[in-house]
Order: sequence, then C-alpha cells, then structure tokens
Amino acid sequence: MVRVLSAMSGGVDSAVATARLIDAGHEVTGVHLALSRTALAQQIGARGCCSLADSNDARRVADKLGIPFYVWDFSERFADEVITDFLDEYSQGRTPNPCLRCNEKIKFAALLERGRALGFDAVATGHYAQVKKVNDHYELWRAADSAKDQSYVLGVLDQDQLAHSLFPLGRSVKSDVRAEAAELGFSVANKPDSVDICFIPTGDTAGFLTEKLGPKPGEIVDTAGNTIGHHDGTYRFTIGQRKGLNLGVPAPDGKPRYVVGIDPNQSKVVVGSRAELGVRCFEGIRPKWTQGPVHEAWHGLVQVRAHGRPVEAQIDFDGENVIVELDEDLTALAPGQYAVLYDGDRVVGSTIVANTNSVAEV
Repeated sequence: MVRVLSAMSGGVDSAVATARLIDAGHEVTGVHLALSRTALAQQIGARGCCSLADSNDARRVADKLGIPFYVWDFSERFADEVITDFLDEYSQGRTPNPCLRCNEKIKFAALLERGRALGFDAVATGHYAQVKKVNDHYELWRAADSAKDQSYVLGVLDQDQLAHSLFPLGRSVKSDVRAEAAELGFSVANKPDSVDICFIPTGDTAGFLTEKLGPKPGEIVDTAGNTIGHHDGTYRFTIGQRKGLNLGVPAPDGKPRYVVGIDPNQSKVVVGSRAELGVRCFEGIRPKWTQGPVHEAWHGLVQVRAHGRPVEAQIDFDGENVIVELDEDLTALAPGQYAVLYDGDRVVGSTIVANTNSVAEV
C-alpha cells in the first residue's frame, strides 16, 4: 500500500482512476487543482478542465468513494509558469502547447512537490499511458488503447517524476472506463471530455491573445514580398493556418493560401501554398529525457501533435540541441510545438521545435 494523491479533474477518467487506486488497496486522497482565476473559467458552463463545475463534480465523486478531498489553489504558479509562457511564445511568433507545459510545471512538479512534502508516495492522474519499472528505472510507454493514448502530453516527465507517478487507465479502453463509471454510480459517467484550453474556456484563443497583448497591426505578404492584406497581430496566426486570413487578392493559381511564416519583429505574416508547408528537418531545444540525458543518435519516431501520426526519423545532436531528419515531410510544423521522441512505443523524451527547414522565408 502506498499513500497516493489522486488529481481529480472532475472528469470520468480521473474518477475511475481514483476508484481503481482504492480497489488496489492504496490510501488515497483526492485533490482538485484550481488553476485559473479568470471569471469565465469559474462559470458553471465553462468547458475547460478546472472550472467551478469540475471542482464540484470531483468533490461528488470523492464523497461517493469516501475519501478525503481538497481543492488546492495553484493559480498563481499556473499564471507564472503556463499563462505567461503562453503569451510570451505567441508574441514571439511561436505556437506553444500549454497542456504539456502544465504537466511539466504544475501537475508533475508543483503538485508532486507538495504531495511528497506532505508524506504522499505518488501522484495519480487519469491519463492514458503506462509506466513500467524495468530493473532499477522507470519507462513511459504508450497506452494500450492507441485511440486514447496520451503519452505525447507526458513526454516532458523525467525519471524522478515517473518514479512517483501512477496511471491506472494505461491498459484501458475509454468505453470500458465509462461503463465502469456508470456501474459505480458516478454522475460524470457520460460527461464529455474537455476540449478547450482551460484558461480560455470559450475556445477563442485569438480573442484572448488580443485582450492580453493588445492590437499590433501589420502586413500580410506573399512569399515574393507583395502586400496582399493586413492583420491586427501576428500572434493571431500559426503556421499552416488557412481560415481567417481575409485576403483581398487571390493566389495566381487560384488555390488556397496558408500561413507559412511569421515575423513578429516586422509585424509580418507570410502566406504561400500548401507545398511550402512541408518540413523535412528541424532543430529542437530544451530536451527532456525520461531516463536521463541521451547523447547517441538513433532512428526512432517523432510525434508533433497530441493525436498526430508518428513519423520515422533520424535523431541526432548538436551540443544540447536535438537535430531531427524526418523520413517524410511533416506539414505545418510550427516553432514552439513539442516534438516527442519514441523508440517504438516507449517515450524517450521531448524537445521544443526551435526552427525548421521550411521553404518559406520571412
């Protein structure tokens, strides 16, 4: 038996994960993280993962299970570590992933740090992934259900964090989890999965960025440098974007245009053809390794989106940075995205895309 702090988001996955921990004989305490202080996030109808409604749902599950339950306010640290980073990245023309940042800095750092200080042995979540102990170390693997696999968003975890993390749903199928929740009488059995950034529950990322960063108008140009439109801020765009360009000049070939480059210093957004979105090589910075630093090159798999298709690649190094040569083109890879590196189904680590060899030049 171990003392487990179960992070209860208010959804069905963390509810069933908590119930399974109790069935396994562990001493379990539930905790809900209050992360965002925005008024929208606290509304009952908010669609994120840390709203007032979510907190109430988590508490009802904990009461039904008969375990202690607390709400911990991590909103200040969340604002410093996640929201500030989100705004900084967009203002510099990059496309961040706040969910990975939250896992790295909050759920498996701040939460684990406080939990261990209070005498807990591990933190558990409802993520679909597997931790396997092999000899004297821990490995992170994809979930058994490939359709729900969440190993990508956990690719920022290190060895110490994995040693104190539990994922009770790693070998489960989502439909079985919902059925189990219904059998246990949980009101969240049919609750939809959260789909929005928790601190932008309306889903209006561009509006949120405009409110926080203010209007910064500039030009939209084609790859030849011709001005074909105007914008209110480069942060409203990401590589590969097609909608919302509002261009008054059609492409010469009549085909759709896409964002292929962003230059916040000149306040320019560059648009081009879909063919100009292809990336075959990129450099990654700030690598995180699940089992300690890696220095030797290997041929593995790279995944750049939560549910993206992994692509085979040669993974090498330039000092501390990671150099990835892809076996095939990736489309619309943006600086700021996380690339998670795999050896088969085992997560080796992650890196943040710094620059790519896209044919588009700003």
